[in-house]
Amino acid sequence: MNAVQTYRYLQPSALRTAGLDLQTSGGPTANPRFFSGFLTTPAAAAAGLLAVAEVARTRYHQPVSPASLDPVVTGSRERLRFESFSGCCGVYARMDVVPAGFDGEIAGHGTTNVDVNAPLREALARVGGIEPLHLAVGPDDLTVSTMEGAVVERKVPLPGRWMRGFAEVHVLTAGFEPRAEVPAAEATAFLRRLPGSSDRSVLWAVPAGRTLRLTSRPTPGAVCLAGAGRLAALRGLLRHARTLRVYGPAVRAGSPAVPSTWELDTGSLRLSLTLSPEPYRGFSGEGAALLALAGDEVIDDAELVGALLSWDPTIDVAALADAAGLSDDRVRAALAQLGTAGRVGYDVADAGYFHRVMPHDAGRAERDNPRLVGARTLVEQGAVRRDGDHATVRGGDDDYRVRRLSDGNLTCTCQWWAKYRGQRGPCKHALAVSMVAEVTV
Repeated sequence: MNAVQTYRYLQPSALRTAGLDLQTSGGPTANPRFFSGFLTTPAAAAAGLLAVAEVARTRYHQPVSPASLDPVVTGSRERLRFESFSGCCGVYARMDVVPAGFDGEIAGHGTTNVDVNAPLREALARVGGIEPLHLAVGPDDLTVSTMEGAVVERKVPLPGRWMRGFAEVHVLTAGFEPRAEVPAAEATAFLRRLPGSSDRSVLWAVPAGRTLRLTSRPTPGAVCLAGAGRLAALRGLLRHARTLRVYGPAVRAGSPAVPSTWELDTGSLRLSLTLSPEPYRGFSGEGAALLALAGDEVIDDAELVGALLSWDPTIDVAALADAAGLSDDRVRAALAQLGTAGRVGYDVADAGYFHRVMPHDAGRAERDNPRLVGARTLVEQGAVRRDGDHATVRGGDDDYRVRRLSDGNLTCTCQWWAKYRGQRGPCKHALAVSMVAEVTV
C-alpha cells in the first residue's frame, strides 16, 4: 500500500533572478537548508534535474497521464544528490553534483523532498549559456512568522514502493562492476539509435571498440538493456556529457535478464538511470534484500551501525566493521536493513555506500515483505526440518524440499521457485531454512 504523507513547502520552487530556489520539506528540521551557492555548469545541472523530475512523473510500463512525485535530495559532505523512481518503480534516477559542480558550501546535511513543479520545469528548460546559476536548497528565510501565510501544502502518495525500491536498488547495484566506458560522441550516436519507448524487448549491449553494439543474447561482459526507451531521460544531458559509463552484474551465455546502470558524466555532475531487469518489473518486488533482512541479529546490528554513520561521501564498510566489532558481511546486512528505512544508498561510480535519512519507519521493512513475515511464521511454527544442507518445510498440507546448491543458493519445490527460479529473491520456505541454519550455527 502507498503511504500518503503530507509535505509542507514555504512557497513553490521557482527560478528567480537570484538563481534556482528549491523549496524543501522534512529533514532534520522543518524546511531545512542544506546548501547555498552557485552551480558551475548551470545548463547541465538544469538538464540533469529535469531528467530526475521527468523520471518521477513517468510510468514506463503501461503509460498513463504524468503524475509528478517529489524527487528526494540529500546534502552531505562534498555531494548533492537528487533521486527519484518512475511511477512504475522500474527506473531509478539519480543526479550527483560533485565538488567541481558547485561553488559554495554545504552548510548542513540531511535528506528531504524537493518540489519540482510545472513552472519550475518550464524555467529549467530555458536555462542556457554560461551565466552563473545560484541554487539554494531550502528557503532564504526560515522565519516562523512566514509559515502560516506562505505554506504550500501537498498530499502526495509517496509510495511505500519507493522505500522498498531504495532498499532493493542499493543491494542489487552493490554487486555491479563497470562494464564499458564510451566517449560522448559515440554515446550520443548509440543512445539516439535505440528503439523507441514502445519497445519492450530485452537486449544486451556488448562493448565494441569505442562504442556498444546490441545483441539479442547475453554473452560474458554484456550489459542487459531491457526496454531501451527507458533511457530517454539521458538524452537531455548528452550535449554536456564527457562519457557514458555502463555497470552491471556478471553474466554468461543463457543468463536471465538482470538490472543495469547507465551513467552520463559531465565532470561536474553524474546522471544515472538504473533499469529493472524487464520493463514490467518494479524494483520494489525484486526481493534482493530479503536474505540480508532475515538474520536475527540484523536489527541490532543495524542500530549499532546506524549510530556510527557519518555524512561522508561514501561509507567505508571495513572501517565500520572495525568500529562496530562486526564482520564485513554483518555490516553489509545491517546496511541492507538501514536501506529499507532509506538511510543508505549505493553509488556504483564510487563503488561505495552513502548516507541519507528519510522520515520512514524502519520496522516497516518486515511489514512490507510478506515473504519475510511468512518465513518467520514458519520458523515459529517449527515447520522446518533440517537434513544436512537440505531441509523439508511444512506449509499448510504440503511439504516443500529446500536444497542448497554448490554456490550457496537455495532452491525449493514450491510454485514460487518454479515460476521465478530465484530471479525475484528467495521464497518464504528458503528464507525460513536460512533463519534456522543461522540459529543452529
